[in-house]
Amino acid sequence: MKLLLKKTRTLTALSTIALWAVSCTNELDQFTQTVITDPVFWKTESDLIAGTTYLYTSMPSFDTPLEELMSDFAVDIRTSTVNSVSDGSRNAPSNDGRWNSAYSYIRAANNVIEKSAGVPNSDMKTYCIAQARFFRAMSYFNLVKIYGDVPYLGRTVAGREDPLLYTPRSDRRAVVDSIYADLDFAAANCPQADQLPVRASAAGTAGREYGRITRSAALAFKSRVALYEGSWHKFHGEPELKGAKDPAKHFTIARQAAKTIMDEGKHSLFTGSGALSYQDLFRYPGEYYGNNKENIMVRLYGQNLSNVVASQAYMRPSLTDGGNAATRAYVLTALYSDGLPVGKSPLDKNGKETGLLTDTENRDPRLVQTLFKVGDPYASIAGGDPRYSNTFHYHQQKYWTGQADFIQQTVFLDFMAIRYAEVLLNYAEATYELSNTISDADLDASINLLRKRATNNDNTKLPLLTNAFVTANGLNMRDEIRRERSVELAFEGFRYWDIIRWKIAEEVLPKPILMRKFFTDVNYGGAVTPPLLNGYVLFQAADRRRFNAQRDYLWPLPTAQIGLSNGTLTQNPNW
Repeated sequence: MKLLLKKTRTLTALSTIALWAVSCTNELDQFTQTVITDPVFWKTESDLIAGTTYLYTSMPSFDTPLEELMSDFAVDIRTSTVNSVSDGSRNAPSNDGRWNSAYSYIRAANNVIEKSAGVPNSDMKTYCIAQARFFRAMSYFNLVKIYGDVPYLGRTVAGREDPLLYTPRSDRRAVVDSIYADLDFAAANCPQADQLPVRASAAGTAGREYGRITRSAALAFKSRVALYEGSWHKFHGEPELKGAKDPAKHFTIARQAAKTIMDEGKHSLFTGSGALSYQDLFRYPGEYYGNNKENIMVRLYGQNLSNVVASQAYMRPSLTDGGNAATRAYVLTALYSDGLPVGKSPLDKNGKETGLLTDTENRDPRLVQTLFKVGDPYASIAGGDPRYSNTFHYHQQKYWTGQADFIQQTVFLDFMAIRYAEVLLNYAEATYELSNTISDADLDASINLLRKRATNNDNTKLPLLTNAFVTANGLNMRDEIRRERSVELAFEGFRYWDIIRWKIAEEVLPKPILMRKFFTDVNYGGAVTPPLLNGYVLFQAADRRRFNAQRDYLWPLPTAQIGLSNGTLTQNPNW
């Protein structure tokens, strides 16, 4: 497995660690690009903290919402193109940045763990090791969910002749067990969220700033991993999963990890903006644990131009320009205000739209707070009071922060990599999948908290989910639990991976990509009439979309890595 190998020359200097340290404001911040080698480094607790801080560059970023483009929920309307994963047109690559970066960070994490032996024992040393093991677990999960079986490296490569360079692929079951072990160590040795400063600007102890990994982050990520693996074992078989299956093991782990967070009470849903809480959760009012206990793990981007952690300009290209625009598949997923879906609700006007606002009438409030609708505050380089106007696309507005940031093109909104809502959804889904049942009490402790937040406790806008409601209306509980997840977490980078683990990608991805209903009497600002299908704007026809169920549930390994592996790496089936 030689990417790793090529990287090894550069990475024998991670050793040559590109140091990241903590600024005088105690914000988890980039401090220096200076290269320092092992002989003069790893001597003190401060060195260990700096080496650990580097690992935070692997934290999920605003690239994560763009993973929706691989699903049926999003397209890039700027270029009128569809992601090659989404439409099935990709080929096996020579190299793959996801493979490269994951193994780079695994090496960096292993380096921190190994070099910590030279630092005197302390609580901070243990915390640094715990953070390194968390990030190692995160990188291995990123590899497993993409490629399946992958080489497992539990230490750094000792040199070009080290046989570790040619490690074959390990069974994903063993890799996942190692992930659990790392996350258990992190959960046992990381502080609770309320033991760290509650915001980036707050004073704190070096190495324990706001934004660092907490016990709940480790548990929440463990719940995410276990839910994925439980689904993989329950719904997948040959060729992507060979051998014995044990979905109950993983669903039990997912449920228990989520339940522990729920019971420990360090997190809750953000409700500080009343009826607009779901919208403001993704804006500045939702930043920081001090304002919003829903934050479990965040990637920091700074506070202003004089205190920048990292560059972030997601809003303008992805939202207003439509680089991550919603599709009709997302719109049709959301419920109507009577709690019923498209095709069952008497409020359903699908196919009977009379204007551009019809799609949002009598719908789950989260739909309206996720998509721009005509008349909403918008942005323009001309200034003034711009409003969202007529268009046959669906521009989505998660992470929208307003006109000033639009003009500046630099946004200081942090990215929520893990939030408490996901924990509640993990709990509900794992509970159901363990026995194909879920009690109303468990629904009230999870999904119904999300619905109450969405409606500001007004059940006339969306009723609570109960077993009686599902039965009376001929619904399927699994479908409704999945729907809740799809709507609540839309455009946060979950959709593609969910349809993969549920093994429904072969059903949903080959469908045509549609946008809004087209109205001949609406002024679209001079835009030409687009291609249509049954009156809806056709972004990509079904005959241009495919998903090979015997191949596409796993990604191809980079062919260059196979070539460099001395025959130890094999390609995934049918690639």
